[in-house]
Amino acid sequence: MVHELIYLKQRKNGDSEMTEQEKYTVQECHKKFAVTLFNLVWSLLDKKDRTKQEDDKMVHAAHASRFHWGEVGSAVNFVRGEWQISRVYSVLNRPQPALYHAERCLVICKENNIGDFDLAFAYEAMARAYAVDEEKSEAYKYIQLAKDAGERIKKKEDRNLFFSDLKTVPGYKKT
Repeated sequence: MVHELIYLKQRKNGDSEMTEQEKYTVQECHKKFAVTLFNLVWSLLDKKDRTKQEDDKMVHAAHASRFHWGEVGSAVNFVRGEWQISRVYSVLNRPQPALYHAERCLVICKENNIGDFDLAFAYEAMARAYAVDEEKSEAYKYIQLAKDAGERIKKKEDRNLFFSDLKTVPGYKKT
């Protein structure tokens, strides 16, 4: 049985406001929310001077995105959701939840034989979480694993993006 939800969308058409109804299945709603929330988190991560309320919103949106991917996504979506949650906590200098979600990201990669870009970023998340926790030897270990995995990323553009990001891990230059 297909469940349908009504999503009301407001559009401005000149001076008059128009309401348009669109029907989505529950699965479509989960996907729409997952993507929208994931992108919201990115916009907040990129914001220079976030308020405390925006920090809280970023945490909640990252978890909500991962929840919705958990309902309709694949293992790759789960990995990327866990990675994003870990990044949020690292940025907020909260090492314990950052490490928890980095570990989840890595475990999901290994359990599902996910490599390439996602595995490299799982190691990057571990390195970053340990760096935030000032666990230098563990951060170094995962930076090395991330570098090795990064060298195996097939697409040059993805590999360049990865290494650009890896260099922002605290302590990277000391390795």
